[in-house]
Amino acid sequence: MLILRSLAFNLAYYLNLFVWMVLCLPVLALPRRVFMRVARAWARSSLWLLKMIAGTEVDFRGLEKIPAGGMIVASKHQSLWETFALLVILDDPAYVLKRELMWIPFFGWYAWKARSVPVDRKGGSQALKEMNARARAEIAAGRQIIIFPEGTRRQPGAPPAYKFGVAHLYAKLGAPCLPVALNSGMYWPRRRFIRHPGTIVVDVLDPIAPGMTRDVFFAELQSRIEGATNALLEEARTPRD
Repeated sequence: MLILRSLAFNLAYYLNLFVWMVLCLPVLALPRRVFMRVARAWARSSLWLLKMIAGTEVDFRGLEKIPAGGMIVASKHQSLWETFALLVILDDPAYVLKRELMWIPFFGWYAWKARSVPVDRKGGSQALKEMNARARAEIAAGRQIIIFPEGTRRQPGAPPAYKFGVAHLYAKLGAPCLPVALNSGMYWPRRRFIRHPGTIVVDVLDPIAPGMTRDVFFAELQSRIEGATNALLEEARTPRD
């Protein structure tokens, strides 16, 4: 049954994605705010399919901690799930993503329209400067810059592998940073088609104010996210009465 439900969901998810991508092409000509509302509707439709077909729900905690205005959102990254699910809880997000993704038909067009923040991972210091300039402009416009500090998906419980780029961004932008912990990898595993029933929990933590040194911030961010994520993993593993 698990395999059949997972297969059914994956077919529905990618068909839904394809339909939205094709039907929403005219939205590229509309203002970006309109486009972001459409993207949020697509994300909600994907969460609905996940719940109805795979039996996987979501519990967003700590939403009251999200400050208004521009900020950095540093999220744990275990699954494809959070790459779209975070859209539904933020007012006007912009993702930091690999520059190569901007070249993909359809996806790249929409990423461009959303004014995502591309980064060339092989570009060295010049690439960081360009990322900072782009991110600074988006934060000045009141947007939330989503970054996955580990750069790629990590299995639940795997040793953390945070990249220092998030600390560089924090120091250069002078903006608050909102840490986000989650346990999505328990239910939507990386590189597998199985979707487990249960409840994905996203825990929005207290914001980190600007002004810390890069090293102190980097250690604090990792400590907060990893501590909260480990607690969520333990909660998911604990049988309920």
